[in-house]
Amino acid sequence: MRSSLSAAFPYARAFGVVRRVTTNTRLPPLIAYEWTSLRRSYASEAASSQQGPFKPKAHTPLRRTASDSLSIRANPKPTQSEIQPISTLATCERYLLTRLRTRLPPTARPLHDAYWVPQWSSCSEGCEGEVFIFGNGSFVCWGLTEDDAKRFRRDVLTPARAEVGPLAEPETEELEFATDPSEKTRLQGDLIILGGGPQPTDPENLPGSFPLSVFPQETVLARYAFSQALSRSTALSALETSLEDYLSSMSSLPLALEKTGKPGMGRRALVKKLGELLRFRQGLNLNRENFFETPDFYWDQPVLEGYFNSLNAALEVKARTRSVNDKITYAAEVQSVLRQLLHETSSARMELVIIALIAVEVIIVLIRDVPEFFYPDTDQRPEHSVTKTP
Repeated sequence: MRSSLSAAFPYARAFGVVRRVTTNTRLPPLIAYEWTSLRRSYASEAASSQQGPFKPKAHTPLRRTASDSLSIRANPKPTQSEIQPISTLATCERYLLTRLRTRLPPTARPLHDAYWVPQWSSCSEGCEGEVFIFGNGSFVCWGLTEDDAKRFRRDVLTPARAEVGPLAEPETEELEFATDPSEKTRLQGDLIILGGGPQPTDPENLPGSFPLSVFPQETVLARYAFSQALSRSTALSALETSLEDYLSSMSSLPLALEKTGKPGMGRRALVKKLGELLRFRQGLNLNRENFFETPDFYWDQPVLEGYFNSLNAALEVKARTRSVNDKITYAAEVQSVLRQLLHETSSARMELVIIALIAVEVIIVLIRDVPEFFYPDTDQRPEHSVTKTP
């Protein structure tokens, strides 16, 4: 963070202002919070230019309560560790976790609905962190930056061919955490505090052999619960982005209907769009890792369920899910209108064809039966009359 800040303020670095403000000055809480926010924004802008395919950070609903962590950031306790990042990436629709076994480190273990990598080293800063990989197409890195997450994807996920339906652009989510044994484990604002919590003594809740981890073993289940909530939010963000692209591709149809009176799309193309829409709804509501239900693991773990639900509520996962469902319903209604118009157009064409066939049949009947009507006697027909010569 300090190097990014120095890159963002080259003149301040020359006069040592940044170093004095960040290390030697005790600012009032409000000014300290504003300074922290400004520093993060410039550091994020400086880092985003080197992120390659990653998008700039989106303002998630969690940022609205960021001020709740002001007291901890401005006045840290002696027992509190430094604040570290949590980076979440959604790269595809889902992961085939069974293909990761040969690519993950030997210490990796399955942990309920995820694969847990207790140690993963960072090449950029030489620090270590851990990774939780979930089947919904996202993974959560504790103590690692986005560059480290990018390298994890490049070194592990891509060679293992575990990604199904890769996204055109990965979705990201950032959070921060700090450890403090004197505090209770909780979410405060946009900061996760890892302190006291349920002890991982139940053999059903932990892997068979507990490997050496970067962070305390006592909070591994809490980190798992927070990670699962983060992974859901990031996977939902990927679905929201894909749905926005879909709605943009369909936005011109009402205008075309208004201007020309025609649907502006053929039957085959409309059916393909309908299939795409059904995939959105299936991914949102019908998959095993949906966004409404609480995983079965938390049914007998009320403390862990509290961690999971607190971050879900802060990220407004359920409200966003309802919003996505409403958009899908609207898109389905538009497609229903277009299908009805196409059906009416097809019916009108069919009626014209039937009318033309009836007209042809009437003409044939007239040609065949009109002579019999006017000349009932065969001898009086023009073709049977004989011209007498005098």
